[in-house]
Amino acid sequence: DGLALTTMSAYIDLNPVRASMVQDPKEYRWSGYGEAVGGNSKAREGLSVVINRAGVKPEGSWKSVAARYRQHIYLQGGAEPEAGNETKGFGKGQVKAVLEAGGELTREEMLRCRVRYFADGAVLGSRSFVEKVFEKNRKLFGKRRQEGSRPMRGGAQWGGLVTARALRLQAITVSGAS
Repeated sequence: DGLALTTMSAYIDLNPVRASMVQDPKEYRWSGYGEAVGGNSKAREGLSVVINRAGVKPEGSWKSVAARYRQHIYLQGGAEPEAGNETKGFGKGQVKAVLEAGGELTREEMLRCRVRYFADGAVLGSRSFVEKVFEKNRKLFGKRRQEGSRPMRGGAQWGGLVTARALRLQAITVSGAS
């Protein structure tokens, strides 16, 4: 049943909040939601399935799915801690702020999640900055690669920020690349 799936998913993604490890589930990198916000495509697919099975039909974009799921987990975790109960939850003000924002993260919040994971690159900056680093480290890239900069993915408007490559492949040393 879709409701059971969304409830279970929210419960799991809220565990690090309830354990006082993070204040927002997007900050816990090893949760499905944290991975999805960080750019992991498999985690995003999973949360899309969760939302769709619940009967919620977002507009189809990841941004829409993410906003709906964020609202859902904040509503699920909206319990203020009671005296003698160590279970943590979100305060009413936190829940209200997320709902008023339509569940959407700001560009700054999205960027922080992406940079934290370095999911899309070791070099982050303007196109000209990334291209300078690319040229200085040309030997690390394939011969067919014409340029270093790649647009950032993730459903947010990044304001011209680009990345160079996946850090998981090989780190790039950035010294004096200004």
